[in-house]
Amino acid sequence: MATSQVETIHTGADKAKLAVAVALVLGALVAFYLLGKQGPVAQWGALVVGLIAAVVVFGMSESGRQLVAFGRDAWREVKKVVWPTRKEASQMTLYVFAFVVVMALFLWLTDKTLEWVMYDLILGWRK
Repeated sequence: MATSQVETIHTGADKAKLAVAVALVLGALVAFYLLGKQGPVAQWGALVVGLIAAVVVFGMSESGRQLVAFGRDAWREVKKVVWPTRKEASQMTLYVFAFVVVMALFLWLTDKTLEWVMYDLILGWRK
């Protein structure tokens, strides 16, 4: 039986930081809608400032640091990928298009053959 590792927030400070981040996001959304009569600059300014503050608070928590570390590791892995050359990518694209055309023709022929067998031969519904 495989066990899965469940990550939990251990400290009260981390829980508080996450609660503040959630409150900042909710506050930013509420401010966006309440400042509708003040104009779009006030609306969007409140939303952006609130979201940036929430990201900063989240970034200071352990979960935020783990997310940043995960992002760095993912970026490091992406750098290791050997990407195809332009010629290889073009060739593979042409192969895919050719396969799609061949499959489309095959399915069309199969459909028309089954239509002919069912309607003309078996049921006798000639057009």
